[in-house]
Amino acid sequence: MSIEPFELYAIRYANHSGRHLSDNYLGGDSHEGGADLDYYVWVARRSDRVFVIDTGFDEEAAQARGRTLLRMPSEALSHLGIAAADVDQVILTHLHYDHAGTLDSFPKARFHVQDAEVAYATGRCMCHSPLRAPYSVEDVTRFVRCVYHGRVAFHDGTTEIVPGLTLHRTGGHTAGLQVVRVWTKRGWVVIASDASHFYDNVSSGRSFPILHSLGDMLEGFRTIKALAEDEDHIVPGHDPLVMKVYRPPSPELEGIAVRLDEAPIKPWRDLLP
Repeated sequence: MSIEPFELYAIRYANHSGRHLSDNYLGGDSHEGGADLDYYVWVARRSDRVFVIDTGFDEEAAQARGRTLLRMPSEALSHLGIAAADVDQVILTHLHYDHAGTLDSFPKARFHVQDAEVAYATGRCMCHSPLRAPYSVEDVTRFVRCVYHGRVAFHDGTTEIVPGLTLHRTGGHTAGLQVVRVWTKRGWVVIASDASHFYDNVSSGRSFPILHSLGDMLEGFRTIKALAEDEDHIVPGHDPLVMKVYRPPSPELEGIAVRLDEAPIKPWRDLLP
């Protein structure tokens, strides 16, 4: 393939511990412990382009929701030599608080999002508390302001933004959740985001419990598998194992960032307790 490959990174910015199995899997036992959630933003970078994928949340949101903020996402980007204030392309996989907060940290950015996600996050489903709980009204309001300032690119289904980077709507977790397929030196890698919170979701077909449509989530697992080279090329949205499966870009970034465009150190299954 003659397209220049992207470097691809995951940056860990927050954590949530003390979870139960029922917090992580639909039908899970509330008496059993569940894995932590790690929170990530991602970066796809090559000589002509830098794309930031999702924008995370801030300290105010962390305190309100009982999460541990390790570093502001915008500040974490500086570890890769990227200034958030200069980023001009941001992909929002969906508009939940942990994926579409801190928009003000990206004043030059154009935000890429699915039509269905904006309709969902601002429509009648938000009249229902369980469905609106993962959204922040302040974040959604900031996003709508970006719409009115001409800073949002809307997509409907599958879109090639540039050669080597495509968006694909899966839905499931939210009505308009999208995954990002990125061409790298090891082939096509899929940033699954919350289409698969953990490696085990897409591998076993077990759903995360926060849902708009179970059917769409299960079909989304098929889509993700078809888009990636194989399961080792699927990157889940919140699995702490990501930081163990891949190498950091440098020793000083151990525990902060990993290279997703390089081969895994070992299969994720080998790291299960």
